[in-house]
Amino acid sequence: MAASTSGAIKAYLETLAFGVPVFRDGPREGQAPPFVVVQEGMPAGLDRSGNGDFGDPAAEINIVETVVVDLVQQARVKTGARTTRVTERYGLAEAIAHALHGCRLPAHPAKVTAVRVDDVDRIPIADNRVRHSITVQVHRELLREEVTPG
Repeated sequence: MAASTSGAIKAYLETLAFGVPVFRDGPREGQAPPFVVVQEGMPAGLDRSGNGDFGDPAAEINIVETVVVDLVQQARVKTGARTTRVTERYGLAEAIAHALHGCRLPAHPAKVTAVRVDDVDRIPIADNRVRHSITVQVHRELLREEVTPG
């Protein structure tokens, strides 16, 4: 079981056959692209559509947590003195977004009721890297107690 939302998304994406390493909060030093970085809790707010009675301490409280999944790829590789070849895997960001939309994140420590992809942005090439930023809304129960990593 993961200890956080980003850990649950990392675990889920690693089960898929994309062949791209996934990291929480940032890649390891010197990591070559392509890779995925998952950042969570930006922000996490009360889910206004369905929460229990606030007079009941045992009531289920649900939140919507915003998660950003960044795919970083090398844009092109030099093939000659004046030529290059594209190395960006077109469609990979969309395939990741498609896999996330509607999944249930079984490794999450809280009950997840919905995962919704809100947005996929392609950031212009800089330093021969292209970045796709996928914004995801995770609808889940607010944890009642601390989760310690296993």
